[in-house]
Amino acid sequence: MRNVNARPFIYGIVTLSGFLWFAIAYFSGLDLSKAADFFKILPNVVSIDLFVAAIFLKWGWKLPIFQDWLVPFPNISGTWKGHIVSDWVNPETGQRIAPMSAMLTVKQSFFHLHCVLRTDEMTSHSYAEGFIIDPDRQLKILAYTYTSKPRIIVSDRSRPHDGTALLEIIQKPEPKLTGRYWTERKTTGEMNFKFHSRDLLEEIPKETERHPILNQ
Repeated sequence: MRNVNARPFIYGIVTLSGFLWFAIAYFSGLDLSKAADFFKILPNVVSIDLFVAAIFLKWGWKLPIFQDWLVPFPNISGTWKGHIVSDWVNPETGQRIAPMSAMLTVKQSFFHLHCVLRTDEMTSHSYAEGFIIDPDRQLKILAYTYTSKPRIIVSDRSRPHDGTALLEIIQKPEPKLTGRYWTERKTTGEMNFKFHSRDLLEEIPKETERHPILNQ
């Protein structure tokens, strides 16, 4: 995925480096018109630039102040609770199955993204993930392809399979992920989630908690 908007990122690095060059020269009593003094500062400027970049890549990109204009994708890391509605029809009854409670955990860093979906019957892990971002069309979509491993107790009607999900990222008025999925078993369905916690939970919580605002 495209991690930063190139133009403001380059402008920011150039501006920071220029500021550091003049600040270090001023406090060190160096003359930037002299080549020796000019290049003497270079290692310090590079070191500080790298330190600032490391802080930004680890934590800074999550701050709302950098969203949209510098970092094109939102921070959706955490646990999302909701449900799945499948078009699968039980051949024995001829009826569709009821909506299933589900939990989606998203582990996100500046460079990586991984999704785990859990229900009472299965767990799926993503192996190809990314964002579809188009500000002009007001599109923010999480797209991922996954492998699903059902529990043994449902293996007679649900076998391991791969699938793909497209989830629209809604941030206002409250954070949601909503969209659809389809599988190689020729089943499709809808997925709807509300933000639950920044913690990456490992099982579906039994009680619903108040949803915090997705802005950290």
